[in-house]
Amino acid sequence: MRKNFGAKAMLYPMPVLIIGTYNENGTANAMNAAWGGISEADEISICVDDGHKTAENVVKTGAFTVSIADCENVVACDYVGIASGNNEPDKIKKAGWMAIKSEFVNAPLFDRLPMALECELKSYDKETCRLVGRIVNVSADESILGTDGKIDLNKFSPITYDSVHHTYRKIGEIVGNAFSDGKKLK
Repeated sequence: MRKNFGAKAMLYPMPVLIIGTYNENGTANAMNAAWGGISEADEISICVDDGHKTAENVVKTGAFTVSIADCENVVACDYVGIASGNNEPDKIKKAGWMAIKSEFVNAPLFDRLPMALECELKSYDKETCRLVGRIVNVSADESILGTDGKIDLNKFSPITYDSVHHTYRKIGEIVGNAFSDGKKLK
């Protein structure tokens, strides 16, 4: 038996994305957004209401970064989601982060967030709130790389947003092998 919940924004896992932009005065800004994901091989789509300072910044600069929130930064990542850049000019400092200019786009990376997508604005629709970016580069701090030089989820603990209970959860262990396990049924 199934229980119906109606039309709701429920999807598991839902990434916790920290969008980095520059304000008009050159200071860094960040916001927490959970409604987003990869929409093409080199494209990310995120729902960002036009009332957010981030939306205004992206349209003006044509660039943004998307850092992946992790267990070590839950408090700061939540803070940049509940404090508005329209009212709080010192969000990055209060979060305890240092902004570093991306080598690839006109947007900040954050020293404490070890993985980021660096994006150029592809489109933004105020009516649907859909922000689409072309991924120019993905960068990761060496602290989360394995001996093979790839991101190691045993060293990097990204979090997911549980929209039903309004909690953040840690992503867990390996349970299978993509593009392989299904071959057993072929």
